[in-house]
Amino acid sequence: MTVGNETTGTAPATGGAQTTPVAPIPNLVWQLPGIRLAELNDMAALQTRRDRKYLLPLTELTSFLTQLVQLSGLVLGDAVSGDAVRVLEIKGTRSFGYQSVYFDTPSLQAYFDAARGRPRRCKIRTRTYIDSGICSLEVKTRDGRDQTVKQRLPYPLAHQSNLTPEAHSFVGGIEGVTLDHRALIPVLTTRYRRSTLLIASSLGNPSNSRLTIDTDLGWVTPDGRQTELSGYALLETKTLGKPSEADRLLWARYTRPLKISKYCTGLAALNPSLAANKWNRLLRTHFDWTPDVTHPTTRAHPG
Repeated sequence: MTVGNETTGTAPATGGAQTTPVAPIPNLVWQLPGIRLAELNDMAALQTRRDRKYLLPLTELTSFLTQLVQLSGLVLGDAVSGDAVRVLEIKGTRSFGYQSVYFDTPSLQAYFDAARGRPRRCKIRTRTYIDSGICSLEVKTRDGRDQTVKQRLPYPLAHQSNLTPEAHSFVGGIEGVTLDHRALIPVLTTRYRRSTLLIASSLGNPSNSRLTIDTDLGWVTPDGRQTELSGYALLETKTLGKPSEADRLLWARYTRPLKISKYCTGLAALNPSLAANKWNRLLRTHFDWTPDVTHPTTRAHPG
Protein backbone atom coordinates (compact mmCIF):
# COMPACT_ATOMS: atom_id res chain seq x y z
CA MET A 1 0.00 0.00 0.00
CA THR A 2 1.22 3.46 -0.87
CA VAL A 3 -0.20 6.86 -0.20
CA GLY A 4 1.05 10.07 -1.79
CA ASN A 5 0.60 12.69 -4.43
CA GLU A 6 0.18 11.86 -8.10
CA THR A 7 3.63 11.39 -9.60
CA THR A 8 3.10 8.93 -12.46
CA GLY A 9 1.38 11.25 -14.89
CA THR A 10 -2.01 9.57 -14.64
CA ALA A 11 -4.90 11.97 -14.37
CA PRO A 12 -7.02 12.61 -11.28
CA ALA A 13 -10.78 12.27 -11.20
CA THR A 14 -11.35 15.09 -13.63
CA GLY A 15 -9.31 13.45 -16.42
CA GLY A 16 -10.14 10.85 -19.04
CA ALA A 17 -9.93 7.08 -18.78
CA GLN A 18 -6.43 5.82 -18.07
CA THR A 19 -4.73 2.58 -19.00
CA THR A 20 -4.68 0.22 -16.02
CA PRO A 21 -1.55 -1.96 -15.66
CA VAL A 22 -2.33 -5.54 -16.63
CA ALA A 23 -1.97 -7.79 -13.57
CA PRO A 24 -1.47 -11.52 -14.05
CA ILE A 25 -4.53 -13.63 -13.30
CA PRO A 26 -4.36 -17.32 -12.34
CA ASN A 27 -3.88 -19.71 -15.26
CA LEU A 28 -7.00 -21.53 -14.15
CA VAL A 29 -9.10 -18.53 -15.21
CA TRP A 30 -7.93 -19.19 -18.77
CA GLN A 31 -8.78 -22.90 -18.50
CA LEU A 32 -12.38 -22.37 -17.46
CA PRO A 33 -15.14 -22.38 -20.08
CA GLY A 34 -15.95 -18.87 -21.30
CA ILE A 35 -19.29 -17.12 -21.36
CA ARG A 36 -20.43 -14.18 -23.47
CA LEU A 37 -21.66 -11.00 -21.77
CA ALA A 38 -25.20 -11.31 -23.15
CA GLU A 39 -25.46 -14.88 -21.87
CA LEU A 40 -24.04 -13.88 -18.46
CA ASN A 41 -26.63 -11.12 -18.15
CA ASP A 42 -29.42 -13.51 -19.17
CA MET A 43 -28.37 -16.08 -16.61
CA ALA A 44 -27.38 -13.81 -13.71
CA ALA A 45 -28.09 -10.12 -14.26
CA LEU A 46 -28.53 -9.67 -10.48
CA GLN A 47 -29.37 -5.98 -10.58
CA THR A 48 -31.17 -6.60 -7.26
CA ARG A 49 -28.93 -8.73 -5.08
CA ARG A 50 -27.04 -9.48 -1.89
CA ASP A 51 -23.30 -8.68 -2.02
CA ARG A 52 -20.58 -10.20 0.19
CA LYS A 53 -16.96 -9.00 -0.01
CA TYR A 54 -13.68 -10.64 0.95
CA LEU A 55 -9.97 -9.87 0.79
CA LEU A 56 -7.84 -12.82 -0.27
CA PRO A 57 -4.04 -12.80 -0.59
CA LEU A 58 -3.01 -13.16 -4.22
CA THR A 59 -0.86 -16.11 -3.19
CA GLU A 60 -4.03 -18.00 -2.21
CA LEU A 61 -6.15 -17.12 -5.25
CA THR A 62 -5.15 -20.07 -7.42
CA SER A 63 -5.75 -22.63 -4.67
CA PHE A 64 -9.15 -21.09 -3.89
CA LEU A 65 -10.23 -21.21 -7.54
CA THR A 66 -8.97 -24.78 -7.85
CA GLN A 67 -11.06 -25.81 -4.85
CA LEU A 68 -14.09 -23.99 -6.25
CA VAL A 69 -13.82 -25.80 -9.54
CA GLN A 70 -13.31 -29.17 -7.85
CA LEU A 71 -16.24 -28.49 -5.52
CA SER A 72 -18.38 -27.95 -8.60
CA GLY A 73 -17.49 -31.41 -9.89
CA LEU A 74 -15.42 -30.27 -12.87
CA VAL A 75 -12.33 -31.99 -14.24
CA LEU A 76 -9.06 -30.09 -14.35
CA GLY A 77 -6.73 -30.48 -17.30
CA ASP A 78 -5.55 -28.45 -20.27
CA ALA A 79 -9.13 -27.21 -20.26
CA VAL A 80 -11.84 -27.54 -17.65
CA SER A 81 -14.85 -29.63 -18.61
CA GLY A 82 -18.41 -28.81 -17.62
CA ASP A 83 -20.08 -25.44 -17.19
CA ALA A 84 -20.73 -25.12 -13.44
CA VAL A 85 -18.12 -22.33 -13.31
CA ARG A 86 -17.60 -20.12 -16.36
CA VAL A 87 -15.67 -16.91 -16.86
CA LEU A 88 -16.70 -13.82 -18.80
CA GLU A 89 -14.76 -13.49 -22.04
CA ILE A 90 -14.96 -10.60 -24.48
CA LYS A 91 -12.83 -10.61 -27.64
CA GLY A 92 -10.39 -13.08 -26.13
CA THR A 93 -9.94 -11.10 -22.89
CA ARG A 94 -10.86 -12.32 -19.41
CA SER A 95 -9.41 -9.53 -17.25
CA PHE A 96 -10.81 -6.05 -17.81
CA GLY A 97 -9.77 -2.58 -16.69
CA TYR A 98 -12.37 -0.53 -14.83
CA GLN A 99 -12.43 3.10 -13.75
CA SER A 100 -15.17 4.58 -11.57
CA VAL A 101 -15.71 8.22 -10.60
CA TYR A 102 -17.78 8.59 -7.42
CA PHE A 103 -19.96 11.62 -6.78
CA ASP A 104 -20.97 12.92 -3.37
CA THR A 105 -22.17 16.14 -1.80
CA PRO A 106 -19.61 18.67 -0.47
CA SER A 107 -20.45 17.42 3.05
CA LEU A 108 -19.85 13.79 1.91
CA GLN A 109 -23.35 12.67 2.78
CA ALA A 110 -23.03 9.35 0.91
CA TYR A 111 -19.83 8.57 2.82
CA PHE A 112 -21.30 9.39 6.22
CA ASP A 113 -24.54 7.52 5.48
CA ALA A 114 -22.41 4.41 4.95
CA ALA A 115 -20.20 5.17 7.97
CA ARG A 116 -23.31 5.45 10.16
CA GLY A 117 -24.67 2.20 8.73
CA ARG A 118 -27.90 3.81 7.62
CA PRO A 119 -30.07 1.05 6.11
CA ARG A 120 -31.24 3.27 3.24
CA ARG A 121 -28.40 4.85 1.33
CA CYS A 122 -27.02 5.21 -2.17
CA LYS A 123 -23.90 5.59 -4.30
CA ILE A 124 -23.62 7.44 -7.58
CA ARG A 125 -20.78 6.88 -10.00
CA THR A 126 -19.74 6.70 -13.61
CA ARG A 127 -18.08 3.48 -14.64
CA THR A 128 -15.75 3.25 -17.60
CA TYR A 129 -14.74 -0.05 -19.16
CA ILE A 130 -11.22 0.93 -20.10
CA ASP A 131 -10.62 -1.75 -22.72
CA SER A 132 -13.68 -0.77 -24.77
CA GLY A 133 -14.06 2.90 -23.82
CA ILE A 134 -17.72 2.32 -22.92
CA CYS A 135 -19.06 4.41 -20.04
CA SER A 136 -22.24 4.26 -17.99
CA LEU A 137 -23.80 6.21 -15.12
CA GLU A 138 -24.74 3.90 -12.26
CA VAL A 139 -26.93 4.49 -9.21
CA LYS A 140 -26.85 1.90 -6.44
CA THR A 141 -29.49 2.09 -3.73
CA ARG A 142 -29.78 -0.09 -0.65
CA ASP A 143 -33.03 -0.82 1.12
CA GLY A 144 -33.72 -1.71 4.73
CA ARG A 145 -33.37 -5.44 3.98
CA ASP A 146 -29.72 -5.07 2.89
CA GLN A 147 -30.68 -5.58 -0.76
CA THR A 148 -28.78 -3.60 -3.38
CA VAL A 149 -30.50 -2.31 -6.52
CA LYS A 150 -28.39 -0.98 -9.39
CA GLN A 151 -29.75 1.15 -12.22
CA ARG A 152 -27.64 2.14 -15.21
CA LEU A 153 -27.68 4.73 -17.98
CA PRO A 154 -25.35 4.72 -21.03
CA TYR A 155 -23.12 7.76 -20.60
CA PRO A 156 -20.73 9.84 -22.74
CA LEU A 157 -17.11 9.00 -21.98
CA ALA A 158 -16.18 12.69 -22.24
CA HIS A 159 -18.43 13.42 -19.24
CA GLN A 160 -17.31 10.58 -16.95
CA SER A 161 -16.12 13.12 -14.36
CA ASN A 162 -19.16 15.39 -14.38
CA LEU A 163 -22.93 15.09 -14.40
CA THR A 164 -24.85 16.32 -17.42
CA PRO A 165 -28.43 17.67 -17.23
CA GLU A 166 -29.63 14.25 -18.42
CA ALA A 167 -27.64 12.62 -15.60
CA HIS A 168 -29.19 14.90 -12.99
CA SER A 169 -32.64 14.06 -14.33
CA PHE A 170 -31.85 10.33 -14.24
CA VAL A 171 -30.51 10.40 -10.68
CA GLY A 172 -33.27 12.67 -9.41
CA GLY A 173 -35.94 10.33 -10.77
CA ILE A 174 -34.76 7.19 -8.97
CA GLU A 175 -36.60 6.12 -5.85
CA GLY A 176 -34.25 5.50 -2.96
CA VAL A 177 -31.69 8.18 -3.84
CA THR A 178 -30.94 9.92 -0.53
CA LEU A 179 -28.70 12.68 -1.91
CA ASP A 180 -29.52 16.05 -3.44
CA HIS A 181 -28.44 15.38 -7.03
CA ARG A 182 -28.01 19.12 -7.64
CA ALA A 183 -25.14 19.26 -5.13
CA LEU A 184 -23.12 16.30 -6.42
CA ILE A 185 -19.43 16.74 -7.23
CA PRO A 186 -16.68 14.25 -8.22
CA VAL A 187 -14.89 13.10 -5.06
CA LEU A 188 -12.87 9.95 -5.82
CA THR A 189 -11.72 7.79 -8.73
CA THR A 190 -11.04 4.07 -8.40
CA ARG A 191 -9.18 1.89 -10.87
CA TYR A 192 -8.78 -1.88 -10.93
CA ARG A 193 -8.87 -5.01 -13.09
CA ARG A 194 -11.73 -7.49 -12.87
CA SER A 195 -12.50 -11.05 -13.88
CA THR A 196 -16.12 -12.21 -13.54
CA LEU A 197 -17.18 -15.81 -12.94
CA LEU A 198 -20.65 -17.30 -13.28
CA ILE A 199 -21.39 -20.02 -10.70
CA ALA A 200 -24.27 -22.18 -11.82
CA SER A 201 -27.15 -23.02 -9.50
CA SER A 202 -26.76 -26.00 -7.18
CA LEU A 203 -28.74 -27.85 -4.55
CA GLY A 204 -27.34 -25.48 -1.94
CA ASN A 205 -28.30 -22.39 -3.92
CA PRO A 206 -31.05 -22.76 -6.54
CA SER A 207 -30.06 -19.52 -8.31
CA ASN A 208 -27.06 -18.66 -10.44
CA SER A 209 -24.55 -16.31 -8.83
CA ARG A 210 -21.54 -14.22 -9.78
CA LEU A 211 -18.07 -13.97 -8.34
CA THR A 212 -15.93 -10.97 -9.26
CA ILE A 213 -12.17 -10.88 -8.68
CA ASP A 214 -10.63 -7.40 -8.52
CA THR A 215 -6.88 -6.80 -8.52
CA ASP A 216 -4.57 -3.77 -8.92
CA LEU A 217 -6.92 -1.60 -6.86
CA GLY A 218 -5.99 2.07 -6.79
CA TRP A 219 -7.65 5.31 -5.71
CA VAL A 220 -6.98 8.95 -6.57
CA THR A 221 -8.65 12.21 -5.51
CA PRO A 222 -9.22 15.24 -7.76
CA ASP A 223 -6.27 17.00 -6.08
CA GLY A 224 -3.91 14.11 -6.87
CA ARG A 225 -3.66 12.17 -3.59
CA GLN A 226 -3.48 8.45 -4.29
CA THR A 227 -3.26 5.07 -2.63
CA GLU A 228 -3.33 1.43 -3.70
CA LEU A 229 -3.93 -2.02 -2.29
CA SER A 230 -1.25 -4.49 -3.29
CA GLY A 231 -0.88 -8.19 -2.60
CA TYR A 232 -4.62 -8.84 -2.28
CA ALA A 233 -7.60 -9.57 -4.47
CA LEU A 234 -11.01 -8.19 -3.58
CA LEU A 235 -13.58 -10.94 -4.10
CA GLU A 236 -17.27 -10.15 -4.23
CA THR A 237 -20.10 -12.66 -4.43
CA LYS A 238 -23.40 -11.50 -5.86
CA THR A 239 -26.45 -13.63 -5.13
CA LEU A 240 -30.21 -13.34 -4.78
CA GLY A 241 -29.76 -13.87 -1.05
CA LYS A 242 -28.49 -17.29 -0.08
CA PRO A 243 -24.71 -17.81 0.12
CA SER A 244 -23.11 -19.20 -3.02
CA GLU A 245 -20.66 -22.09 -3.35
CA ALA A 246 -17.89 -19.48 -3.36
CA ASP A 247 -19.12 -18.02 -0.04
CA ARG A 248 -19.21 -21.40 1.66
CA LEU A 249 -15.77 -22.31 0.39
CA LEU A 250 -14.29 -19.02 1.61
CA TRP A 251 -15.86 -19.57 5.04
CA ALA A 252 -14.34 -23.06 5.14
CA ARG A 253 -10.96 -21.42 4.50
CA TYR A 254 -11.57 -19.11 7.50
CA THR A 255 -12.03 -16.10 5.23
CA ARG A 256 -14.96 -14.07 6.46
CA PRO A 257 -16.96 -11.29 4.77
CA LEU A 258 -15.59 -7.80 5.36
CA LYS A 259 -17.18 -4.40 5.68
CA ILE A 260 -15.39 -2.85 2.73
CA SER A 261 -16.46 -0.28 0.19
CA LYS A 262 -14.23 0.82 -2.67
CA TYR A 263 -15.54 4.36 -2.29
CA CYS A 264 -15.63 4.69 1.49
CA THR A 265 -12.48 2.69 2.25
CA GLY A 266 -10.44 4.55 -0.35
CA LEU A 267 -11.73 7.94 0.73
CA ALA A 268 -11.02 7.21 4.39
CA ALA A 269 -7.52 5.95 3.59
CA LEU A 270 -6.78 9.24 1.83
CA ASN A 271 -8.50 11.40 4.47
CA PRO A 272 -7.41 10.35 7.99
CA SER A 273 -9.60 13.10 9.44
CA LEU A 274 -12.79 11.28 8.39
CA ALA A 275 -14.68 9.22 10.96
CA ALA A 276 -14.04 5.63 9.89
CA ASN A 277 -14.87 3.37 12.85
CA LYS A 278 -16.72 0.99 10.53
CA TRP A 279 -13.53 0.32 8.54
CA ASN A 280 -10.96 0.98 11.30
CA ARG A 281 -9.44 -2.51 11.48
CA LEU A 282 -9.36 -2.89 7.70
CA LEU A 283 -7.65 0.47 7.24
CA ARG A 284 -5.06 -0.18 9.94
CA THR A 285 -4.30 -3.67 8.63
CA HIS A 286 -4.13 -3.04 4.89
CA PHE A 287 -3.49 0.69 4.46
CA ASP A 288 -1.06 1.61 7.28
CA TRP A 289 -3.77 4.07 8.27
CA THR A 290 -3.68 6.17 11.41
CA PRO A 291 -6.65 8.44 12.21
CA ASP A 292 -6.14 12.15 12.70
CA VAL A 293 -7.48 12.31 16.26
CA THR A 294 -7.05 16.09 16.35
CA HIS A 295 -9.80 16.55 13.80
CA PRO A 296 -13.38 16.72 15.12
CA THR A 297 -14.87 14.49 12.38
CA THR A 298 -12.76 11.51 13.53
CA ARG A 299 -14.63 11.56 16.83
CA ALA A 300 -18.17 12.15 15.60
CA HIS A 301 -20.07 12.22 12.36
CA PRO A 302 -21.41 15.58 11.25
CA GLY A 303 -25.15 15.92 11.49
